[in-house]
Amino acid sequence: MKIDRHGRAKILTQYEIQLLFNSGFTLNPLRDRTLFAVCLYTACRINECVTLHTKDVYDSRNRVRPLILIRKGNTKGKLATRTLPVIEDLKAWLKQYKSPQPSGYLFPGRHNKGHLHPDSASWILREACRRVGIEGVSTHSFRRTALTQMSNAGIPLRVIQEISGHRTLDELYKYLEVKPEQVIGAIASLSMLTPVSSSESESYFGKPAYDAAESKDARQSQEAD
Repeated sequence: MKIDRHGRAKILTQYEIQLLFNSGFTLNPLRDRTLFAVCLYTACRINECVTLHTKDVYDSRNRVRPLILIRKGNTKGKLATRTLPVIEDLKAWLKQYKSPQPSGYLFPGRHNKGHLHPDSASWILREACRRVGIEGVSTHSFRRTALTQMSNAGIPLRVIQEISGHRTLDELYKYLEVKPEQVIGAIASLSMLTPVSSSESESYFGKPAYDAAESKDARQSQEAD
């Protein structure tokens, strides 16, 4: 996990996410919960989140759009614009939240000038984690958590790549965490290859063929007598 900005961002458990949303985000609760809900439910980068325009998320009647638009110019490497579905869990937060800038940024900066800086979002998260006693978390944790969850749910990597915006699958692999219990389960599956002893084989498959043949010869001999 990440310590003093070194290492990889921690993958959050459902319990830790609940702690953060229920007890951690207290500075500006609705804004901060909505901010990180966007990060979690779209697997976007923090810079992609804070540079969202209000109209990328809400229509002209202030209704939550079915798709969030992440503009090409705000993506890492400026590769391509992405549109991501808004699931009901995220929609619930967005319906409560009302941006102070209806025609500007979704998450404005101080005094409603520009957008919230990524470093400010990082500070908000660090304070929230300190408040609830969670270590090793960075803003990237929400992205890693979302992508790993989709991978563990069996979503094809090519589909996850479309969501994450990674240029290659190799770049995506770096985000996905393999849990120790998954490794244990994978190794345990090898027990299916274990050879059985001869006695176990007989009890499982029945007596060997030569025993059956001898038994048949014995019966025929008795009938002849």
